[in-house]
Amino acid sequence: MPESRTLFGPSLETALMRVDRAIAEFRAGRPVLLRNGDQRALALSAELAEESLVQGLDELAHGGGHLVLSGARLRRLGAKGRSESGVFALPTIDLGRVETLALKIDARMDAPIAPASGLDEAALELARLSLVLPAVVVVRVDAADIADEPLVEVAIEAIKGYRAQQAASLKIVGRAPVPLEGAPETEFVVFRGGEGLRDQVAIIVGRPDLSGPVAVRLHSACLTGDLFGSLKCDCGDQLRETVQWMAENTGGVLLYLDQEGRGNGISNKMRAYKLQSQGWDTYDADEVLGFDLDQRHFDFAATMLKQLGVSSVVALTNNPLKISAIEAAGLEVAASQRVLGRPNAHNVRYLASKRDRAGHFIDMDALMARAAPTD
Repeated sequence: MPESRTLFGPSLETALMRVDRAIAEFRAGRPVLLRNGDQRALALSAELAEESLVQGLDELAHGGGHLVLSGARLRRLGAKGRSESGVFALPTIDLGRVETLALKIDARMDAPIAPASGLDEAALELARLSLVLPAVVVVRVDAADIADEPLVEVAIEAIKGYRAQQAASLKIVGRAPVPLEGAPETEFVVFRGGEGLRDQVAIIVGRPDLSGPVAVRLHSACLTGDLFGSLKCDCGDQLRETVQWMAENTGGVLLYLDQEGRGNGISNKMRAYKLQSQGWDTYDADEVLGFDLDQRHFDFAATMLKQLGVSSVVALTNNPLKISAIEAAGLEVAASQRVLGRPNAHNVRYLASKRDRAGHFIDMDALMARAAPTD
């Protein structure tokens, strides 16, 4: 079939662009039309659903709507040990019931769970890409039902392949020397792409020898810790101490990745913090919101390193997931090195949880000794 063209060259309706538009619509609280072959469904964020939109969906549903929830949220509703997502039938789309099942802390299952379809899984992935809660109202529709509606339509294959396409489309859009306190020989390199519509940054400290293993840290953005010095985590310490270590040794590359809140986004991070203030463990708080241990992806980080000419790394991390991701992307991990933060009364439980529940390489005795006062 000949390639579709427009006045601007090849068709602008690429799969990547359709998902970009779908993300914008979904985050704005408007329904998106998902397509799987001849099947179509409208997907609306349960978190952002408004009564007027829900009424319109209810008219189209004819009793056939349903609420899609992640396995993590279903576990919190009482489905112990469940890992896969599932759906609750919505004979009528009752916004109160949707909010209870999707958002309430003390909610419990009120009906049987049905398996999620391909359309349902795509709807959840669209929610994750949009950085809203993984809870979606889905209504199957016929093409004739929505023929005159100004909806963004996207195939589920495009949503499934979106992250990989974003990683493949990464490109450098700017670079400049930016001297830092304690690391005056530093260059910032900005990449466009990776996750959603955001830019990513590589900070090259000193003059690392690219012909051998390069010290590398994958650092996910943490607004509260990196910028404001939050005591609830060790992120700011890890960021600054990594840069200082690189400057004092053989240099290195720090990738500053826009994956706030373990990939859940700043709004969901604040929701989790609120739950933590009420006594929840960091991972339990995320599970209440419908998230598993870690939603981050690091394939695009490996692409950034390759474009910088790095092929072998010394991974500066406590997280085995990052090491595995670098290796899976085809880079050699010649060695790894721990990155210590400073424990305090506000983050010691958080650090222990990362060690015990996510397998991070954290020696609490060494951390506590580091924090102990010296004579």
